[in-house]
Amino acid sequence: MDKGGITTDALSLRKDFPIYKNHPDLVYLDNSATSLTPQIVLDRMNDYYTNYNANINRGVYHMSFKATDEYEKAREKVAKFINSKDNEVIFTKSTTDSLNKVCYMYKKFLKPNDQVIVTELEHHSSVLPWQVASKELNLELTYIPLDRDGRITVENFKKVITERAKVLAITYVSNVMGYVTPLEEIIKIAHDNNMIVIVDAAQAIPHIKVDVRKLDCDFLAFSGHKMLGPTGIGILYGKEKILKSLQPVDFGGDMNEEVNLYDVEIKPIPHCFEAGTPAIAEAIGLGAAIDYLEMLNYEKILDHEKKLHKYALDKLSKIENVVIYNPTADIGVISFNIENLHPHDASSLFDERMICVRAGHHCAQLITKWLKCTGTIRASFYIYNTYEDVDKFVDAVRDTVDFFKKFEV
Repeated sequence: MDKGGITTDALSLRKDFPIYKNHPDLVYLDNSATSLTPQIVLDRMNDYYTNYNANINRGVYHMSFKATDEYEKAREKVAKFINSKDNEVIFTKSTTDSLNKVCYMYKKFLKPNDQVIVTELEHHSSVLPWQVASKELNLELTYIPLDRDGRITVENFKKVITERAKVLAITYVSNVMGYVTPLEEIIKIAHDNNMIVIVDAAQAIPHIKVDVRKLDCDFLAFSGHKMLGPTGIGILYGKEKILKSLQPVDFGGDMNEEVNLYDVEIKPIPHCFEAGTPAIAEAIGLGAAIDYLEMLNYEKILDHEKKLHKYALDKLSKIENVVIYNPTADIGVISFNIENLHPHDASSLFDERMICVRAGHHCAQLITKWLKCTGTIRASFYIYNTYEDVDKFVDAVRDTVDFFKKFEV
């Protein structure tokens, strides 16, 4: 079998990830939760801590200037990476932080009975802020019906829009089902109806090239740790015109130009949204992760994932009592269960073999309830995974099924 593509390079790519040196038997299949970290990211962060460990925008000395310069270079890399302006990129703590900030800042433009549209595929961080805002402001929270496979469709979006529709909060790629949302057409329809669109791109950014200009979204959020970067750093993109109309959530150090007894003059965007000492090393590490990803080819990344996905599906489908929920996933994610076995029990057995998968509702309880299950086992593939990983994983599934068959009455 000619496996081709980036697959043949996965083992060589592993040399860039020190965790494999420390755990040579590791089968890491929890990439949708957190990706592994390459040495280049660790080196850039350590360089900051060992050579110019200083706060930014404050010190009038060389190390502070250096730290500020590297921090802003990271912002420039992010902007280029998603095709935005530099001042449209805000550093946050996470995707969750970004999405909560958008909701909190934008809700001042909403009034009772305005419609907010979401989906059952959303991560909790995309839907819960709007649940709270809807109760607080008496908004109408509407869910786009999913099709029979659990996908978001343009047709179903059209069905729920009313003349009161103001906000669409929507995922780019589902973290449970691995479906890519047809965003370009949906966003155009939303804008034709005078809605703003907030995109959760946390699961999209590691797998497909994200272009905010092409999408024409109003806001977009993602996290560093899902794209080979460090934890504790997220991105909120917002269109310049909209960002200028928003009041910051946080007030304090470095977001202001001048403070008087009874008023404050805040800095221009994006710095007015970054109060306090930011995650400097983490931002620099995110910039390094972008450098690494840009050395690769996104088409090859996705092609590699799809090959592993198909290879795993072919093998899993032959195992009795395995229920697969998303055989047509668009990225390398398989959500499944073993009949009559709680997903936590199965994953615990996998862990004994150093096989790391996610088990539970994946911070997306609405879609697991839609699937009529308490949770799923999720295996998610990325650039450093191999066919051997899949073989070990499938063997673990088969052995787990056989083990629990012994206890059937």
